[in-house]
Amino acid sequence: MASTRVVILPFPCQGHVIPMMELSHSLVEHGFKVTFVNTEFNHVRVLQALPNKGSNLKGINLVSIPDGLHPGEDRNDLGLLAEGFTKVMPGHLEELIRENNEKGEDKIKWLIADQNMGWSFPVAKKMGVRIACFWPASTACLTIMMLIPKLIEDGVLDEKGWPKRDEILQIAPKMPPIRTSQLSWNEIGDPRGQPTIFKLVTDNNKYMELAEVTVCNSFYEIESGAYTLFPNLLPIGPLLPDSKFEKSLGLFWPEDSTCMNWLDEQPQKSVIYVAFGSFTIFSEVQFKELAHGLVLTGQPFLWVVRPDFTTGLSKEWVDEFLVANKEKCRIVSWAPQQQVLAHGSVACFMSHCGWNSTLEGVRNGLPFLCWPYFTDQFTNQSYICNVWRNGLKMEADESGIVSRERVRDRVKELLASEEIATRVQELKESAGRSLSIGGTSYQDFKRFVNLMMKE
Repeated sequence: MASTRVVILPFPCQGHVIPMMELSHSLVEHGFKVTFVNTEFNHVRVLQALPNKGSNLKGINLVSIPDGLHPGEDRNDLGLLAEGFTKVMPGHLEELIRENNEKGEDKIKWLIADQNMGWSFPVAKKMGVRIACFWPASTACLTIMMLIPKLIEDGVLDEKGWPKRDEILQIAPKMPPIRTSQLSWNEIGDPRGQPTIFKLVTDNNKYMELAEVTVCNSFYEIESGAYTLFPNLLPIGPLLPDSKFEKSLGLFWPEDSTCMNWLDEQPQKSVIYVAFGSFTIFSEVQFKELAHGLVLTGQPFLWVVRPDFTTGLSKEWVDEFLVANKEKCRIVSWAPQQQVLAHGSVACFMSHCGWNSTLEGVRNGLPFLCWPYFTDQFTNQSYICNVWRNGLKMEADESGIVSRERVRDRVKELLASEEIATRVQELKESAGRSLSIGGTSYQDFKRFVNLMMKE
């Protein structure tokens, strides 16, 4: 039987590219051919960060289309980014599909697109391509988005998506309670971009009706409340490309794998892994408080500090800090995170609570110290602290700073908690069962693959 070619289209941010690349590898293993579409800007970054010249991308063809922004424009401004790609990318995607299919062989049969790129569904429909919707974040977050009309009708939100009152929203049992002021579309950074993002969200809800199936990077047991509300959603996660960590994840920065040698030298369950994803920005004051707080714990720590992680901090200060704490501290610009979290020396994960990081920590049996920055990360923190009970919040003081003493105390409290340790192990085992033969995610992925193989 000839291989089915699918187009994979992620939202153009690192946290969306990674799970869709993981999905791509899984589909290749089941005989599919993948055309993976990044924006031109991200395509260049992925190629530059690829190890071994992309030899670990077998069956996946990387291509690119423009995002509508000019060189130098801020692609971390989600409102600006969404405004650009919704205008420009539909025409380029249509052209990509047409050019491929006019060649007469290896025609594109399916589009699997990020739900956040719902504009692509009418394009696929027009071109006679079948549509699958992929949701890369928590299903709880998607559920809340799908319930926007009801939240407006109930007077929780106004017509523009802003809360009419600040309250705790509990959608259903086993769903994470979330403040109405912290709903994902209202926590995007610059509030001037909120109208664009809210329109994108509501438009995408309508576009979902064009998809034959919606699959989620999650598993039933960890989000049963959301799946009870919307039983047609298929959880197929936690997605994992390979157990040896050899396949490319479409990273935007080269990994510094030398930190793995450093981890090998540390005692079992001793290291604090500190990583805040691809967007989080710290002030100079907060950076220094965190640095000193990590030292006060007395634990070794591995800290991912992107080049743009903080502003105003001198290289001299960082160099002096590293020299003074060389026995206990390792700082890298980007880490092979999945390998790090699977390493036996790691004791806990201080995280921004992005969904990929959240699932990776759960799958590897690690407790969390939660430090969310924006969008859905507050929902994920609520899951961790209020529903799953496998972590603690890093709470700021009256000045908005998490002090060094607070960092020290929270780490010690987390590592001493037997209740959290028990929950962490239970969640790890649950994730493993879902992916095992006969497990919930195993079965749902099988249904997904069978659907795509049907003519």
